[in-house]
Amino acid sequence: MSVIVETSPSRIAPSLTRSIPRRVFDKAASMPGFRIGLAIFVLLVLAAALYPEISGIDPTKMNVRARLLPPLFIGENWSLAHPLGTDQIGRDMLVRSLVGLRYSFLIGVASVVVMLIIGCTLGTIAGYFGGRTDSIIMRLTDAQLSIPMIILAIAVLGVSRPTIPAIILVLGLSNWPVYARIMRSIVMTERQREYVRASKLGGSTDLRIILTLLVPLLLPPVLFTSVLDVARMMIFESTLGFLGLGVQPPTPTFGNIIADGRKYLLNAWWIATMPGIFLGLTLTSINLMGASLERARNTIHGGSE
Repeated sequence: MSVIVETSPSRIAPSLTRSIPRRVFDKAASMPGFRIGLAIFVLLVLAAALYPEISGIDPTKMNVRARLLPPLFIGENWSLAHPLGTDQIGRDMLVRSLVGLRYSFLIGVASVVVMLIIGCTLGTIAGYFGGRTDSIIMRLTDAQLSIPMIILAIAVLGVSRPTIPAIILVLGLSNWPVYARIMRSIVMTERQREYVRASKLGGSTDLRIILTLLVPLLLPPVLFTSVLDVARMMIFESTLGFLGLGVQPPTPTFGNIIADGRKYLLNAWWIATMPGIFLGLTLTSINLMGASLERARNTIHGGSE
């Protein structure tokens, strides 16, 4: 006599997908690109977190006597106390670059979080309920996509003093439609699956289905993709700072340091170059990790079908 054991589809789907993020991470961790990117990223984060505190150097304090000192072993007037040189008013370039990395990374991560919250929420609602709700949200998405980020930044940041929360909000509001469209398309497909129908027949509410079935299934691949968006937001933040719409001096950020240094490219090139090198290394490390995670996800997803 055979025994048939019924298992709820609403339980099968989440259980099959819980291990996917771990499998993707394990697969990516075996890739050389991910390891190199992670090593560079960890070193930069540790340096940004520890060196400014250990050195005791104030990134905003002026020292006219030490102005325009070159980096170590370049020229004749270099100083061991300022290994990457100083700027036009004697501020240490290494400390300023590392503090700039702090602000740039903070703004990049926070703006991506805003994008995820707004985009994934609206995209999930549009894809799940459809109809008039879908039409309204998609028209809102199209309207937002028609506004260039720089125009929104000028409108919001140009009328008041730019602050970190305001910059985060501008970047998040400029880019959430991408996630809304991704989530909408995936949810529209998933809502027709058997495990969603079975959950509805079992008496589950729409909110419960979204939070317990769809979100755990759909959020991991979006999160992996969002790693690359952190690098993109850091570039946008630096662009705003360069144009004078970012965090305002004397707080050091990549954008305003490079903007200050462009006047001294001929006789003090390191002022603009050093923060550019740190920004380039950070973006390279994040892109290496993000690309590895994306390849690992595609490999696992393709192999499971």
